[in-house]
Parts: sequence; C-alpha cells; structure tokens
Amino acid sequence: MLNKDRSAHWRLAIAAAVAAVVPMVTLAQESGPSLTHTTVLTGLEEPWDMAFLPDGTMFFTEKCRGLSVRLASGEVQPLLGVGETEGYPLQGDDLFCEGQAGMNGVAVDPEFEQNRHVYVYSASNMTAPGTNRVMRLTVSDDLTAVSDRTDIIDDIPYKPEASDQPFGGPGAHNGGRIRFSPDGHLFVTTGDTHNPEVPQSPTMMGGKVLRVDRDGQAVADNGAPEGFDPRIFTYGHRNVQGIAFHPATGQPVVSEHGPWHSDEITALVAGGNGGWDPRPNIAGRSDCPDGYCGYEPNQMEAMDPAERAEYMPMTNLDEYPDAMKPAWNNNGLSQGTSSAAFLEGEKWGDWDGRLVVGVMGIGFGGTDPGQRIDVIDLADDGMSVGDVTPMSLPMEPGRFRAVVVGPDGDLYAAIDEGDIYRLTPQ
Repeated sequence: MLNKDRSAHWRLAIAAAVAAVVPMVTLAQESGPSLTHTTVLTGLEEPWDMAFLPDGTMFFTEKCRGLSVRLASGEVQPLLGVGETEGYPLQGDDLFCEGQAGMNGVAVDPEFEQNRHVYVYSASNMTAPGTNRVMRLTVSDDLTAVSDRTDIIDDIPYKPEASDQPFGGPGAHNGGRIRFSPDGHLFVTTGDTHNPEVPQSPTMMGGKVLRVDRDGQAVADNGAPEGFDPRIFTYGHRNVQGIAFHPATGQPVVSEHGPWHSDEITALVAGGNGGWDPRPNIAGRSDCPDGYCGYEPNQMEAMDPAERAEYMPMTNLDEYPDAMKPAWNNNGLSQGTSSAAFLEGEKWGDWDGRLVVGVMGIGFGGTDPGQRIDVIDLADDGMSVGDVTPMSLPMEPGRFRAVVVGPDGDLYAAIDEGDIYRLTPQ
C-alpha cells in the first residue's frame, strides 16, 4: 500500500487526467435531510436486490439462496431456491451461485395485479458451461408460491473458469440488474465475464444492456447497429450493476464498476457504445494475462490510477469517438458502484429527483474503500453532474449492493453483510 503522501499525489494526478473527459465534481457540504433507519431484515445471506408491490410487499433475492417475499405484515415467505437450498417450496435444480453469479436481480411486472408476474436474473447450468437467464414466474394469489417458470432470456454469458485477473474466479463480471422502464420495457444489465471479445461483440450478450418485452423479444427501436442481436440496447460495457430511469424524462442511466479507476454513471442512448474494449494488441497495448487487458498495466500492483486509465480507459474515446460519454467517473477512482435509483417526493426536500448510487467499497493501492451512498445532482438529460453529496448515514455502512425506493418513498438499502435497511428522511 502507498503512504498518505503518495496517495494524495495520486488524487492530484487523477484530477488532471480526467478533467478533459468528465468535469471534476466537488463533494457538496450540504447534508441534505436528516435520516432515521429501520432494519427491515437481518441475518440474510448476501441480499442482492429488492422489488416492491404498492402495499409494501417486498420481493428480495439472496445470491446463493434464492427468491423470497416479505409480506406487508412483515412475515417472510421463501419462494424459489437456488439448487438444493433448503426451506423453499420450489427448487431451481439448475440454478447455482459462484463468485458474483447466482440469483441476482428481481423486478415486478408493471401489470402484476393482472398477470402476477415477477422476473429474476440467475445463473443456470441447464446448458454447458452455464449461462445467466432471465426467468418469468407467476406468483400465487396468497404470495406463498411461484410457478410457470419461463426463461425469456437464456443466453447471457457466465464465466465458468478462473483466469489470471484480480477477482478472477468463476462468475466474475456477471452484471445482473433488471428493471422495468416507465414505458413498460424490461432492461437487463450484463457483464463482460473477463472475456475480451464480449463487450464489443454483436452476438454475445455480455457487456451489454438489453431491452426486451415481457416475453424476452427485442423492442423495435433498440437501435442496435447492423448485424447486432436486436435485443441489444447498448454495448461496450464492463460490468453494469445499476440502472434507473429519470423521473421527469424516463432517461435510462447506468452505474458501472471501473477497472481500478473510473466508476462511471452514463446516460444511455439507443444503439450506443459504452467504449469498453479490453482486447489485447489494440489501442497501443500488447499482450495481457489470459488475453484480457481490463486491469492492465501491472494489474496486481499499486500505481497511479490516472496512468492506468490512460493505458486501459473505461470509455475509450480515441478508439470510439462516438461512444457515450459518462456524466461522472467517481473522480477517477474505482470503489465499486453498484445499484442506482432516483429519489422522489417532497419528503426528500432538495434531494427530490436526485440519483442515489450505492458504493460497495474497494480499497486498492491507497484508495479509500469509500463504502457509502452518494446523492448525485444529475442533469435532466443525464449528461452532466452538479454536486455529489455522500449521505450522512444513521447506521454503520456496508457493501451497498442494492438501493431501491419503496412505495412509501423511503430508500431501502441492502448490504452484502446481510441486512436490508429502510432510510426515512425527517
């Protein structure tokens, strides 16, 4: 690890390097509304996502256990288990967890009252060497069971073997967030699986944001380039684990993990390229460990993040000048941005309409891990950021895997350590 003087030097170097692409954002001094918290659930195993019904009923996933529902009464009912997980009325025998893969995102159909459908994103070994699937399930009237599993997407890549990269085990860079847009389309975020060919591939569904209907079919105006799978809405991504829609405009915005530098928030454009391309022997690079340049150079050694960003940019505007430019890049640092949501309602005061992003915290080479929830003043078009305010949390922080606004307008936050909190502005 570097000493404090060296770490401070890094931050100055980062500022100079990123200013030409993304304006530096000063953390605001305002504290926003004061918050209280309630522990909604505790003792979970890596809770990954939540989705609500209007009465406060909450579906939630645990990565290696499965899908459950917390009723409005507070009672918890398991629904679909991963593999041989005990205590679930229905087992997904083909479902498994490994690394970042498992049962990840969950979304409720906008017409749930009519069709009783929920959707989950999960790793499956139904076809070798394993894939990620988006499954549609029908929930019973009493919320005690699910049935009629239909795999509407079955070809999202999964990483089956370890490779020579940081966090290089099976299941890495798995994506997994699913959300319905205001106009009723299902967006699915995927990861590059440490495969250098995946992000820019027209046919592999990793490193993409997909936009489909409720049967998994492409939306007509996705805008994918000629020769691309029509389900692709955007491509050239690294590992998107957050997507949200601006409450005033419906603009889709993603939050994405950076490679030892430059976590990003980006407004999506139909058919757009995120500019991530970790292939070797291009853009002035040479060979890389196991053919993947995503953490290069010197992937296991501490170095100036700005220097690393110059060699392996998160958004390569030199190679892809028309790529979607990020509105924010965490001041050039990589700290593990995950889920994203927009706050809504007068109870949030000046924060009404602002984007919140959960930061899980990854410290490397002198970087502050930075476990927190950031409140971001994002322009209506998603192209620029005003101030960024870390929430003053009323509880101890953790690896914030999911942030979701409930029907009561409060913010619900899940941490990998096993808790789901409810944050209420005063």
